[in-house]
Order: sequence, then structure tokens, then C-alpha cells
Amino acid sequence: MKKTFINPTGLPDWKEFFTQVVTVETNGIKTIFVSGQVGVDAQQKLVGDASLSTQTKQAFANLATALMSAGAGLSDVIKITVFVVNYKYEDAAVIGEMIRQNFAAAQPPACTLVGVQSLARNEFLIEIEATAVLAS
Repeated sequence: MKKTFINPTGLPDWKEFFTQVVTVETNGIKTIFVSGQVGVDAQQKLVGDASLSTQTKQAFANLATALMSAGAGLSDVIKITVFVVNYKYEDAAVIGEMIRQNFAAAQPPACTLVGVQSLARNEFLIEIEATAVLAS
């Protein structure tokens, strides 16, 4: 089993806390674990202020960057977990729209949506982590 730890260019450099992407390769299968992505740019600047929609869009863009660093794309994602601060039922429409925009409608990944009190920084409204699989 081969493990690779990746902190790609284009994402915030938080390697003192965690690795952005970890891949595990065994028997011709590469499993890709992407740390939770939030609505910030590469310089850790918040995108979207208090807009759940804009932060979600940026989190998905960061997720795509993370996957690309491991040779994968959004179509390879099999599971996402979405953490939403102070989740309300109305938030599901915003998040669902972004999921539809980023994944094939016929086969979206498995998804867990979790309402939380807070995330790593007070201004973060959403965090999305993912698992993807590639066959050699």
C-alpha cells in the first residue's frame, strides 16, 4: 500500500495543521481523501462573506483543485460530507443546486449533510470533504 500526501498549489497552505489530499494506492485502486474545503481562496481570503451560495461555490472549486492534484476529478467522487453552520431546511436548496451543478444528475455521490454550530473560523458557513476512487 502506497500513501501520498499532497498540498496542492491553488489551495490554502495549512500543512502545519493537516494535509489537503491523501491518496492510498493498493491493488491498482487509488482512493483519494480530500480534507474539508471551505469558501476561501489560496491566500486564505474569504470568498462570499456571509453568502452560503458563494462560499459553497468556492468550496466546490477548491474541491476540484484538490482532486486534480491527485489525478482525479469531480466525476470520480463517491462520497461527500457537507457541514453547514446553523443549518436550516432552506439551506438544502442552495446546497442541492451546487451539488447538481458539480455532479452528474444521474449518479451524484453519496452525501451526508450535517448541521454544526461552527467551523474552524467564525466566518466559514460550509465545509465539504470528499472521497474519490480511481482504478488503474
